[in-house]
Amino acid sequence: MDLLFIFAPAQRHLIVTPPMNLGYAVALCVVLLLSILVFFFLLRKFMKDASGVQGSDWSNPKADTENASAFMAASMQGVIEKLRAQEKELARLHLLAQERAQESERLTEEVTRNMPTGLLLVNATGAISSTNPAAEDALGIRPLRYRSYKEILGGDSDLTRMLTACLRDGKTFQRGEIEHMTQDGEVRRLGVTISPIQRPVRNLARAAAEASAAAGPADMKVSGALCLMSDLTELNALQKQIRWKENLAALGEMSAGIAHEFKNSLATISGYAQMIRGESKPGETRDSADRILDQTRALTHVVTEFLRFAKPLEICYETVSMQTLVEKVSEELHETIPECSVQFEGSFQELPGDEALLRQALLNLVRNGAQAAKEGGQAPSVTISGTIEDLGGRRWQRICVSDNGPGIPESDLPKIFLPFYTTKSEGTGLGLAVVQKVALQHAGSIEARNRQGGGAEFLLWLPLRQEPTPSPIASRAARI
Repeated sequence: MDLLFIFAPAQRHLIVTPPMNLGYAVALCVVLLLSILVFFFLLRKFMKDASGVQGSDWSNPKADTENASAFMAASMQGVIEKLRAQEKELARLHLLAQERAQESERLTEEVTRNMPTGLLLVNATGAISSTNPAAEDALGIRPLRYRSYKEILGGDSDLTRMLTACLRDGKTFQRGEIEHMTQDGEVRRLGVTISPIQRPVRNLARAAAEASAAAGPADMKVSGALCLMSDLTELNALQKQIRWKENLAALGEMSAGIAHEFKNSLATISGYAQMIRGESKPGETRDSADRILDQTRALTHVVTEFLRFAKPLEICYETVSMQTLVEKVSEELHETIPECSVQFEGSFQELPGDEALLRQALLNLVRNGAQAAKEGGQAPSVTISGTIEDLGGRRWQRICVSDNGPGIPESDLPKIFLPFYTTKSEGTGLGLAVVQKVALQHAGSIEARNRQGGGAEFLLWLPLRQEPTPSPIASRAARI
């Protein structure tokens, strides 16, 4: 039918055209028919190649319809296969990206968990959204996550005020030091660095202008605070020990220069006083000589105590049985203060040290407790208890000397180990300073605190094994 439609117009055209050679017209018609046949032959071959299916005769109208449908189906099938292949590739890339994100998240959590520095991430509402074990250890609070920092830290703490200023005003704190009191009442020294977390926020007043023009710089809003903290309690304790040793060294150098003059002067005064007392008859002169001798003896005692404290200690290490030493100290205290009740309990082991110096340190502690209770109007009672502790990778002998006295005023606690500082009318202020020096020379420490039920207690820590280079002692927070 298509051939007749195309040929008829051509035949009409030949009729209306001017007369021409008949052979030329026939040749023209043959060429036109051949061209049409070649065109359909190529189209049919193209459709066969595209569909891959052998069709029927090209002149059959049903075959042409099936080839067109096959061509369309093959094209759609190819597109679908390409889309499926792309979908699989996208799924593979998505899975790979998800695995990388999970691996990165696991690595971040692992690094955060094992950081020696405490980390607190606080959001804009004041809730702690992220933390790590180091922060929980430094603050002494578990758990921290999803709790309000004001609730767990207290509204009046220094750390609370710093976090509030950071969230409210975007203030940054670099390497600050604060004191934090744990729930157990322990005071820790913390070094903190706090910085705000900011995000861009568009100003609503400029929304219309930004819709038609290029957006200007966005306002920054604080969306949280990042707090890094380190427990400096142990470091401060070590620094304090270094300062003590420096002070002891300075006092030793100073005492070497004045000891000779003091002894000579005291010997001269005492000699003249004794001579006057021996040559005088009972009366005012002899009484004055007696008072001079009394004051000379008191001053000699102060000088002796000072020299004992200031001069370098020569420690003769030997194996000291602390059980036997505590029993001897208890007997000696009972002899000097008979009305004092002395009790000892717990575990005491052998340790390397100088027995004479350790006996002097323990005797100073128990005598100090008995005198404090006696001056407080109580029947003096002293208890010596011992425990064995594993701290800082070392084993320690912990000796606690407690009394039933009035306790130590809070304002005096930081100063009781200072040389010549005393609250007693007849005290020299060197007894506890000597204890401090003996503890430091044995690579140990001494601490004082008040008991909850009344009275004071002193904690003496001595290592059960001496090391060539003593490692830092356990932090105060861990020990108490």
